[in-house]
Amino acid sequence: MHAVVVTEYGSPDVLSWQEVPDPEPGPGQIRVAVRAAGVGPTDLHIRAGHLQGPFPLPTPGILGFEAAGTVDALGAGVDGVAIGDDVAVLLPGLGGYAERVLADTWVAKPPNVTWEAAAAFPASAEAAVAGLVQLDVRAGDHLLLFGGGGSVGSIALQLAVARGATVLAVGREHSRATIEELGATFVPSDEPLLDAVRARTDRIDAVLDAVGLGDLGPAVELAGGTDRVVTLTGAAAKDGVHLLTSGPHRAPGALDETMPLLAAGQLRLRSRTTFPMPAAAAAHAALEAAGPHDKVVLVAD
Repeated sequence: MHAVVVTEYGSPDVLSWQEVPDPEPGPGQIRVAVRAAGVGPTDLHIRAGHLQGPFPLPTPGILGFEAAGTVDALGAGVDGVAIGDDVAVLLPGLGGYAERVLADTWVAKPPNVTWEAAAAFPASAEAAVAGLVQLDVRAGDHLLLFGGGGSVGSIALQLAVARGATVLAVGREHSRATIEELGATFVPSDEPLLDAVRARTDRIDAVLDAVGLGDLGPAVELAGGTDRVVTLTGAAAKDGVHLLTSGPHRAPGALDETMPLLAAGQLRLRSRTTFPMPAAAAAHAALEAAGPHDKVVLVAD
């Protein structure tokens, strides 16, 4: 098969469309003929060599935490899915930028969900659910959310509102309409945070940083401590702020929870830009230029 391979760490030009060995599913795995694969900001950092510790590249070095396609082989012990089924897959071990990929976490793709949408949501949805689980967000809570207009943040916003929480989402003016349409109170990021939030509510129970702010001190003050303050990035995990738990089992059932909402139109995703899969280098360059909260999808021929 062919795949986009990281030939060395560096700029987007290190991504090369190459022939690689066809993977064979092991026990509990399915093999998927990929129709589309999501490209996220973590992919860019891995390619650049910034995350060699937590995300060592497999051999061959194929990126991609999420994809969608059709099951074409089953490993031993797999049930509940058959060859020919359409699925979306979460790939903690990477590998999505390829014509075929092995997966052990998947969800059925409903016919009314496009390949691009199915490929663009697994990693963001899983992270959003994991953040809400770690914070124990429930009905009646007031959640302060940074990055409500981004891929992870917008999903977390919608899920928190659906659970009965009041969400205050901090963002730039261009994201106001989206944040308000999704059911949150918009908090301008260019205003002093303490004053802006206190003008809108008298309490904050939990804080989710889906942006990776360098300074969460004011948010911690609003929450009355760090017990229920979680960030998605290590840069902001300091002074007692909790980093989002890692590991493949931090949010079991996340895809089963969110795919039906996506199919029913009850979960909105960010708009996406698509590139042919062999043009992954151009896709990475475009995402770097656009910003970390945009979404790019690689589409197979």
